[in-house]
Amino acid sequence: MAGPRWIAWCLACLLAPAGARAEVVRIATGELPPYATAEASDSGTALQIVRRAFALAGHEVRYQFMPWPRAQNETRAGLWDASAYWGANEERQRDFLLSSNVMSEQWVFVHRRDKPITWRQLADLKPYVLGVVKGYTYTPELWSLAREGELKTDPTHDDLAGLRKLQLGRIDAMPLERGTACYLLLNHFSAEDARQFDYHPRLLTDSFTTHVIFPKDKPRSAGLLADFNRGLKQLQLSGEYQRLLKGVPCPAHWQEVPARR
Repeated sequence: MAGPRWIAWCLACLLAPAGARAEVVRIATGELPPYATAEASDSGTALQIVRRAFALAGHEVRYQFMPWPRAQNETRAGLWDASAYWGANEERQRDFLLSSNVMSEQWVFVHRRDKPITWRQLADLKPYVLGVVKGYTYTPELWSLAREGELKTDPTHDDLAGLRKLQLGRIDAMPLERGTACYLLLNHFSAEDARQFDYHPRLLTDSFTTHVIFPKDKPRSAGLLADFNRGLKQLQLSGEYQRLLKGVPCPAHWQEVPARR
């Protein structure tokens, strides 16, 4: 009996015009391993989902890795067909067309085990110095409090640099996507050093969806958005989406799933 992936491939072939070649979609992206990374042969979990969704709609994806702020700015200027993948915020909803949710993320505050933090609302983090990466979405409230000086922040080049600062005690905590934190701790720190880190189980936000963003002024954008959403839906119905969305191993002392508290 034919499997779901074979059926999905056959449907894509039937829908494509005879002799048609895959249309290339040029996508600007950045590093957020294990979801988006040039280190992985599949470009990371999220980018592989994006690639497969576009493939089911008859498109070939070509990624270009660069700093996240540059990826967004150049895509806004129309230099790329799209950028992947981003959290939704007011600025992006104004400047771009946003796709359906690529995958949901869990953002937590990572800290040293010997220096735990406590918080229920962001204002409770006033006593701490927080590492932040320019261009990251986090939440509008976090960035607003930082701009107003209500939260002390330390600009950090990337998540790995932030963890190094945290290890050295130069910052007190840092918001990180939990799977990314797990990946970095297991791949860039010794087991002994990884045990120095923990995270507060309260999520930064209950719902953090991520999206492919398309420049509003580019003629192809509306069609590419529709194609991607259609391919993503097909990917989910086939069961392939669930297989691609595999879990990320974490240090043994971390809880399996963060809980609100």
